[in-house]
Amino acid sequence: MNDLIIRFGIAELSDKLPVEGYHEAVVASARMRRSQNGNPMLQVTYNLSQACPGCDTVPEYFVLAGSTPRACTVSRRRLFALYRACGFNPRDGEVLQPADLVGSHLEIRLGHETYDGTLRLRVLGYRAAQ
Repeated sequence: MNDLIIRFGIAELSDKLPVEGYHEAVVASARMRRSQNGNPMLQVTYNLSQACPGCDTVPEYFVLAGSTPRACTVSRRRLFALYRACGFNPRDGEVLQPADLVGSHLEIRLGHETYDGTLRLRVLGYRAAQ
């Protein structure tokens, strides 16, 4: 049996978050889930095209019911903006299919936030891919 030799390059070990601002992304998944409180929500996961492995996936959650009226309204507005950035134009009363988002190319605006003592990425906005 051959002895396995492992060598690391420092660049491979980088876990530096992408800088704040707009980044090219692809919607990798969009699926319905339940929050810790049991409320229905949509989880959208984005893959960043130019970020270090380990920092190239960003989740976003849209609370759709069961939370405060303000939180649900903000989530629906953000979700509408996401659909628009992905090239969709939802009409009043139209049933949205989250799976339609998968594979869409767009730019997402990222910010940094600290959660439980760890710096992480947060989606702040969207625009159509340039």
